[in-house]
Amino acid sequence: MSEADKAAPPISGDYRRDVQSFGQFWAQAPAMDAARVARERFLGAHVESVYRALTNDLHSFVRVEKLVHDAARAVPGLVPSAEALAAENVLDQKAKRGLEIDHGIFLAQVLANPITGAHLCHAMLLPRPEALARRDEFRASGKIELATATIERHGRAAIVTLRNPRFLNAEDGTTLDDSEIAIDIATLDPETAVAVLRGGVVDHPKYRGKPIFSAGINLTHLYRGKIPFVWYMQRDMGLVNKIFRGLARVDISPDELYGGTIEKPWIAQVDGFAIGGGCQLLLAMDYIVAASDAYMTLPARKEGIIPGAANLRLPRFVGDRIARQAILYGRRLDCDTPEGRLICDEIAPPDGVGAAVERVVEDLTSSGIVSAAGNRRALRVAQEPLDLFRRYMAVYAREQAQCHFSPALIDNLERYWNAAQRNL
Repeated sequence: MSEADKAAPPISGDYRRDVQSFGQFWAQAPAMDAARVARERFLGAHVESVYRALTNDLHSFVRVEKLVHDAARAVPGLVPSAEALAAENVLDQKAKRGLEIDHGIFLAQVLANPITGAHLCHAMLLPRPEALARRDEFRASGKIELATATIERHGRAAIVTLRNPRFLNAEDGTTLDDSEIAIDIATLDPETAVAVLRGGVVDHPKYRGKPIFSAGINLTHLYRGKIPFVWYMQRDMGLVNKIFRGLARVDISPDELYGGTIEKPWIAQVDGFAIGGGCQLLLAMDYIVAASDAYMTLPARKEGIIPGAANLRLPRFVGDRIARQAILYGRRLDCDTPEGRLICDEIAPPDGVGAAVERVVEDLTSSGIVSAAGNRRALRVAQEPLDLFRRYMAVYAREQAQCHFSPALIDNLERYWNAAQRNL
C-alpha cells in the first residue's frame, strides 16, 4: 500500500459516510497525487451512487459538461469547483495545474461502469434543446445561419457547412455548440433523406477564397488554454458520435439492438485537407467525396493528444499498420492514392467536388433509401456497437486528460506550431 493509500480514509461502504470522510480528506490533502489516488478508490466503490444522485436515479439525462459541474457541488473535492476552474481558465495551458485531470478520472469511471456509461452515452446522443427549438424554423425556411455553422436544404439533402474562416475551419470552443446543433437539425429534418458535411470558404492568406474541410483542433486556442478537457468529451460523445449513430430518443436505448435512433446517411465533401479532427469526422461518414489534391493527416504525435475515436475506427479502414503510422508517426494520406482511397469513396477534380456530391445525393435518393438506417445499424453492431464505444471512451477520458496537461503537449506546440508567437 502506498503512502497516498495510507493517508486516505478507508472505504466504509456507506455512500454518505464516505462522501463526508473523503471530502474532509480532499480539503486537506497534502499532495495532488494522494488526492487522485483517493478519488479513484472512492469512485471505484461509489461511482454508480454518485451518478444516480446526479441523474435523479437515471431518470434525467445530463450531458458531460453539466455532469462534471454538478459533481463538484454534490461531492465536494471529487472534481474541481467552479471557482477553481474559473481561476484556471484565464491562464495559458502551460500555466495550468491540471485540475481538470480529475474530470477525466470521474468520466472514465462513469463510462467504465456498464449502467452509468450506457446512460451517459444515451444522454450525449439526444438532440440538443436549441436544435429542437429551431427545427420547425428550418423546415419552413430551409436555411439557418449560426455563428460558426450554417445548414441549408438543397433538394433531398441537408447541407451543414462548418465556418471558422480565420483558423482554416479549425474546431474550438467557439464552434462546438453550433456544429452539434446544425448536425442535430440536419438529422431531424423530415424533408431530406441525406446530410452533407463540408467546410466553408476561409480567410487565411494562403487559402483565401477557397473552401477547406477542416484543420482539426485550433492549436492556438489549445496553447492559450481556451479549450477545456471536457471539450474533447463533448465533441466525440456528441457531434461526432451523432453523425456515426444518429440521434437518440428519450424513451428508447440508442443501442443498436433496440433500433432507437433517428438517423440518415452522411456524405463528406473534402476540399483542401482534413487534418486531425477533420480526419476523425471522415471516419464517421457513410460516403466521402474528396478533391484530387486533398489530403488527410492525424498529427496527434506532434500535438501530444489522442485523436478522438480515430484509434478505434481508423484500423477498420486502412489496417493496423497504416493506422499506427498515421497516429504514432504522422503519416500523411493523400486522398488520391491507394491508401487514401481506403477512406475516400470518390475522387473529383478540385473544381468539381461540389458537383460530384450533388450527383451522389441524386444517386442515393433517386430510388429511395428506406433501408439506410437499418443498414447503418447492422454495420455498427458488427463493427462498433455502442458498448464497445463506451469502453473506448472510458480509456480515452483518462488518457486524454493526462495528455491535455502534459508538458510534452506544450513542448510540441512550441516546437512544431510556433504557438508562443501566434495570437488569438
